[in-house]
Amino acid sequence: MNRNRLHTNTTPTILFVDMNSFFASCEQQVNFWLRGRPVGVCVYTGRHGCVISPSVEAKLRGVKTGMRLDDAMVICPDLVPVETHPGRYREFHVKLIAVLRTFCDDVLPKSIDEAVVDLTNYQLPYPDPKQVAYAIKRAIREHVGDYLRCSIGIAPNVFLAKLASDVQKPDGLTLITPDTLDGVLRTLRLTDLPGIGQRMADRLQRHNINTPIELRYSTPDHLKAVCQSVIGWRWHIRLNFGGEVDLDTSEHYKSMSAMRTISAEQRATLDKLDALLMALCLTLERRMVKHGIFCQSLSLSCRYESGQTYQCEIKLQPPRQDGPDLYDLIQQRLSAFQQRHPRQMVLNSHLRSMNVIVSRFVLTEQVPLNLFEDTTRKDKLRQTLYDLKAKFGTEKLIRANELSDDPVYRDVIGFGNINDL
Repeated sequence: MNRNRLHTNTTPTILFVDMNSFFASCEQQVNFWLRGRPVGVCVYTGRHGCVISPSVEAKLRGVKTGMRLDDAMVICPDLVPVETHPGRYREFHVKLIAVLRTFCDDVLPKSIDEAVVDLTNYQLPYPDPKQVAYAIKRAIREHVGDYLRCSIGIAPNVFLAKLASDVQKPDGLTLITPDTLDGVLRTLRLTDLPGIGQRMADRLQRHNINTPIELRYSTPDHLKAVCQSVIGWRWHIRLNFGGEVDLDTSEHYKSMSAMRTISAEQRATLDKLDALLMALCLTLERRMVKHGIFCQSLSLSCRYESGQTYQCEIKLQPPRQDGPDLYDLIQQRLSAFQQRHPRQMVLNSHLRSMNVIVSRFVLTEQVPLNLFEDTTRKDKLRQTLYDLKAKFGTEKLIRANELSDDPVYRDVIGFGNINDL
């Protein structure tokens, strides 16, 4: 459902709830002995592991998200590395959204640790949004976890509420109104604004927009010309209370991706890289089966230690859903590349990350029948497989190509990956 609206609104009715150090806080919630200690959640806790969620205590010691574990241990020797538990974080996310929906029905999860509470249609029962924010904080501690904290931003639109939630952490509460916005913007850089990375900041600065204040007071026509798209107009709307452009609650995917950063052990042999590629394809298969869709476009993206990349895109006709089929198509493309470049292997020991993406989806019931191959039974078997996995557990029934004494693929969860919850 799309709740975007284009009319001037200066009433702060949007609450942006941002859980503080969510993954690490979940670990501290279930393990009392981790509380008060610097914790770093990692996919792997080996020397070359990466900290994906430092606890509040670890952040105060200088540990940052994305830092290598060995570097983090140098600046924080008593850091406690903890391996990630994706299922645990999903469970806490579901509990969080359930609690937020006790306040109103208009709740939009934005990521695994963020959600929007839209009180626009609830101003009569909730005349004071700050009191609602305090009540939400109490409800989270009482019904989700007593060690979980959140920062809440309140503003007339989602973008400014998100911006407000970043002002004070942890456990903050900030209200942005037309009277206070300029004061907040003056303390920030362009890259502090959600959605503006260094490349966008450089583009804005080339057109004499050097600060968030200058961005706010630029004309919409100038911003459209600078951004060369409707994005510039949206920036004007967000910063000048012109309405809401970030409340599209559509749950339909435009694309799906399965990506992994590859450890030194995984890239040591071609067999492990092949197994990882197959696992990524099977992950996308599972997600497409769950949503009842087939893809018409498949792509592979690889990044290497040198910073170089390899990318290929494959148009699929007829549409595909089967993971091994996707794997075979990618391998065919890699073999063709190998023949053209005998000295350059795409999957090699210098590979740092691998990303498989599917897009251009077609609903299962709209997939045309293949004149040369009847895949009906195969498609039905695949659906039955995942129905049984959902009923009895994912490990009770697996394919032969998923069997391994040393699996290279581990369940992880991205902060924005919520559509499958």
